[in-house]
Parts: sequence; C-alpha cells; structure tokens
Amino acid sequence: MDWRGIPSLNSLRAFSAVADTLSFSRAGRELNVSHAAVSQQVRALEANLGAPLVTRQGRGVALTAEGKELATRLEKAFVEIRDAVDALSDTEAGRPLQVTMTPTFAVSWLMPRIGDFRMEHPDIEMMLNPTSEVIDLAPGGVDIAIRYGDGNWKGVDAEMLLPTTWVVVASTRLVGDKEFTAPEQLIDYPWLQELGTNELSMWLERQGVIAPGKLDVTHMPGWMMLESLKNGAGITASARAFLEPDIKAGTLRVLFEDEARGSGYFIVTRPGVLRPSAKIFLSWLRRHGADSFTA
Repeated sequence: MDWRGIPSLNSLRAFSAVADTLSFSRAGRELNVSHAAVSQQVRALEANLGAPLVTRQGRGVALTAEGKELATRLEKAFVEIRDAVDALSDTEAGRPLQVTMTPTFAVSWLMPRIGDFRMEHPDIEMMLNPTSEVIDLAPGGVDIAIRYGDGNWKGVDAEMLLPTTWVVVASTRLVGDKEFTAPEQLIDYPWLQELGTNELSMWLERQGVIAPGKLDVTHMPGWMMLESLKNGAGITASARAFLEPDIKAGTLRVLFEDEARGSGYFIVTRPGVLRPSAKIFLSWLRRHGADSFTA
C-alpha cells in the first residue's frame, strides 16, 4: 500500500466525527480537542482531496455529496478497525500469562511462593516455563522472564529482583574440612551441572584453569542437582541466595565465590506497556523480592 497518498488519520477521524455529529463543537468534545482544531483538520482534508466536504448550515454543518460518500466509507472502515482492535484486545486478555525462568530459580525461589500469588489472583491463568534456554520476549509469547546476569541486555527492560553472588559449593560429606586455595584442586572431584548450562566450564576458564583431561560432570535438572549437591554427589556452581540456609547450617561449604557487583536475578520484560496480568505479577514479584532481603 502506498501510504503517501492517504490523508492523515487525524484528519479522517476529525471529519468522521463531524459527519456523526454535524457540529464542529460536538465533534471536538468527542475527540477531546477544540472545535477550532477539528475545523482545521477538516479544512486540511478538503485541501488534500481537492473537494468540499462540509458546508455551514445555521449553527451546525451539512455534508456535501462528496462528504456523504466519504463519511459512509469511513464509517465502515472505522467499524472494521474497532472490531479488529477489540478482537485483539479480547485475545490478549484471555491469553495465559507466560513466565520463563531457570529451573533452579523456579525450584528454589518461585515455587515456595507461587501459591501466595495463586491465592491472591485465582482468575489469572499462568504458564510457567522453567528452562535454561534464553527465550525471546516476542509479542504474543513470553510476558516476563527471570534471568541471571548483570542486567545489561539489549532490547529489553531489566529490573533487579534478587541480588546474589555466584558460588562454587560442595557438601561437607564430600570435601569435609579440607582447605581449598586454588581452583585446580577441584578438577579431580565429581561435578554437577544443570542441564543446558555451562557455568562450571566458564568459571574454570575465568580462573585460567585448563583441565588435563575430561571433567567428571553429571548433567541433570536443577531440582535434582540441588538434592544431589546436598547428598555429597559432587561440586557445583550456583547462586548463593538459594544455598544460604545450608551454608549457614554448615552442611554446604563455599569453596570459591565470584563477588561481581550488580549481578543477580533480573525481571526482564519487553519495552512498552505490559498486559494487566503481567503488571499484577510484576508488582507481586517486586513485593516478594523485597521480602527476600528481610527474610
């Protein structure tokens, strides 16, 4: 479609309102603008089309033959636009709220709290997708993502939910009270890694450690990894916030810690206006995120 040949939508709306009310003043009230602004838009449309559309008639206006023809066609067009917008709005309103997060975050933080949200908002249908994959926040898809990192991601809005450092930990069943001063000491131990992630190899690379052979790594879902960790099945790397109770209790030991500032779990959304259900869930996340610091 060649948009250059179509008059502005403002002028078409102004004329359509005048055709409905046969008054510049009433049309202005309908559009929440002054009658002078409506008159100016109609005159601009007439100049663009090269034909008169309205004539003065007493305190109001009357449509010319050309005006009546255009008004009839515009009414049909605006009705179709209104129907399309309403249909889309109804579809979006009825679509389940889609939230994605890492399996570890789901098990350790979200699931113990999600019952509270369901009690507060039983009318909001949800789809929770625990995955280690980074899913694009495309329109009509995922509404909110919870991601770990520094929040510097292009094309999205990121808001800190849970600041936390990243730690390499092991159960005292596995390492006892042995002192660890260099990452190389960990190479001969079994490792546990969440499916779809590579935090361990990335951490070793950042430390400048090159394993002489293949590491003994078991890949498993996040909830299994945390249980296996506590049972002494291997060493892993995870967010400290999820392990803090076991660290304080002495059942897990922090062997090494990355203390990068500004890192943590972020609420990630598309720029722009959120759906009502997403706004409600975002507010709930903020409230419980703040509770995490005082718990």
